[in-house]
Amino acid sequence: MSGQGKGNGARFKNNVKISERHGAGEWLAERVLLVVVLPLGLWVASTAFTLTGAGYDAVQDWFANRLNAGLLALTAVVFFGYVSVAWKVILEDYVPQPGTRKALVALLNLVFLVLAAASVFFIVRMALGSAPLPAGFGA
Repeated sequence: MSGQGKGNGARFKNNVKISERHGAGEWLAERVLLVVVLPLGLWVASTAFTLTGAGYDAVQDWFANRLNAGLLALTAVVFFGYVSVAWKVILEDYVPQPGTRKALVALLNLVFLVLAAASVFFIVRMALGSAPLPAGFGA
């Protein structure tokens, strides 16, 4: 059955409401991202615990390892992807106005994209041996 269905204006394809198909994809994406971010998050937490009290040189050496820097960058990207999907679901459930909801989702997606890009940028700077911030910032 395709097109209109059940007299309520809902659109169906193969007897399944189209909006339900979209929600299932988001549900799956959220679960896959969570399965990936959990072990990475545990790794980051254990690394932070291990590096606690270490000097700047020890932390710099840790970042210089390509595997560490790559996994940390992956963790940042997956984490912000997960948070983006989670906030989208929250906004879709609790913001009733479609225009406001779309604007908030777009704004949050932009914020999380900028945060992910900034995280990767600073991780790469540390991995290459540069200070996390250019000279004169944060001093």
